[in-house]
Amino acid sequence: MMEESSELLKARKEKIKELKESGVSLYPNDFKVSHTIGELHQFTTLSPEALLEKSITFGENGITFSAAGRMMAINNFGKSSFIRFKDRTGQIQAYVQKNIVGNDGYAIFKKLDIGDFIAIEGPLFQTKTGEWTLLAKSFRLLSKSVRPLPEKYHGIKDPEKRYRQRYLDLIMNEHARDIFVKRSKIVSTMRKFFEARDFMEVETPMMQPLPGGAEATPFKTWHNALGMELFLRIAPELYLKRLVVGGFEKVFEINRNFRNEGVSTRHNPEFTMVEFYQAYANYEDLMDMTEEMFRTIAMEVNSTLQIQYQGETIDFSAKWKRIPMVESLSTIGGIDSEIIADSAKLLEFAEQKGIKITKKERYGKILTKLFDTLVEPKLIQPTFITGYPVEVSPLSRKSDTNPDLTDRFELFIAGREIANGFSEINDPADQYERFVEQASQRSEGDTEAHIMDADYVEALEYGMPPTAGEGIGIDRLVMLLTDSPSIREVILFPHMKSV
Repeated sequence: MMEESSELLKARKEKIKELKESGVSLYPNDFKVSHTIGELHQFTTLSPEALLEKSITFGENGITFSAAGRMMAINNFGKSSFIRFKDRTGQIQAYVQKNIVGNDGYAIFKKLDIGDFIAIEGPLFQTKTGEWTLLAKSFRLLSKSVRPLPEKYHGIKDPEKRYRQRYLDLIMNEHARDIFVKRSKIVSTMRKFFEARDFMEVETPMMQPLPGGAEATPFKTWHNALGMELFLRIAPELYLKRLVVGGFEKVFEINRNFRNEGVSTRHNPEFTMVEFYQAYANYEDLMDMTEEMFRTIAMEVNSTLQIQYQGETIDFSAKWKRIPMVESLSTIGGIDSEIIADSAKLLEFAEQKGIKITKKERYGKILTKLFDTLVEPKLIQPTFITGYPVEVSPLSRKSDTNPDLTDRFELFIAGREIANGFSEINDPADQYERFVEQASQRSEGDTEAHIMDADYVEALEYGMPPTAGEGIGIDRLVMLLTDSPSIREVILFPHMKSV
């Protein structure tokens, strides 16, 4: 295969040499496109009268168009050739005939290859089979490709190669292109959703002196001029809440976060989230908003509220379930409700089930680890799990009815977490005590426990209104709405080990 590729490369370079010697410019930059290929297809449905109304220029052989794109197929028939070329809007057939473009022109055309960018000017006509085709009255080479594209029939089978050379994947794989077109539409719709509700889009630091807003291991860097260590953000949360303190009562940020964790079908060390905060709202308000947002996005992107994901039909239209975590452990996880309040019995149960939990784990951590194993994979339909323990929710407001729990939810769809939201702590004394507790957990070996952020506590001391906030994983949402099994399918350039 390598020898074949080498021979093809050698042949292409010889063609390039011959084209240069013929005086052909290999990379001109003065051609103007009159219509995209998508627009050409629209013209084929119009009557001659409708075309006249659009004031399209008529030549002696009909309406003349100029279009450009990458050649994807060439079929030679002696003194004529059919090609297929595509741009960002679609693909169309073109017909190049020797007696129209001339002997010299056709000789140059015969030296072109699949993968080259070409410009064609001429009218549209229908072939005997009824296919609309652009007749080349003239053509130009716009960019000569050196390396051959992968063979179309086999495409790129190796996923690693697809991710490492995403540009080839996008050229050869229409499904991959569709995923990222949908991704763009999802983000655009989300942005419009917030703006329509008077949220303001903001930007917060990606390099931070303290890694806060989530429990995760950060990436470290060093700032030479300041002479200090900085961290790539694991979340923008504490900065966004500082803005609420400052009077911006509705803010959102579509942001990149970085967490020095493992790579899997669900995790990439660099990922995209939207975080938003609303004053005078609570976590229940955000659950309502999240349902509305997801339905809006699903209809805009897929035109349906019943989506297919990996063989499951997921229904966004029905009222989404809201289940307290403790209740879910018994009704879904199969844990006897009589032992849920007993840490020792829970540890014994976990050992029987082969779930690894150390004896030094606090009660809240035990509950969440059991939940992660026994409940989360079973939450296929959209489900809000509420009432998370205080120990695992250092930034969440305590419940008024049970101070051991918080006013927090996580949204699960297709057996994975999609969003996390809660009513925010706006009592600076409570927040300080939570940070102290997290520091204690760090001293016990929990490297992901939250770091004390005294500046944030000081900000709260100036007063923050009652507020609720939420983060939604955009990559996982895109996976869901494009039926993609791996996060690498929805990130243009996922992180990979060096070869």
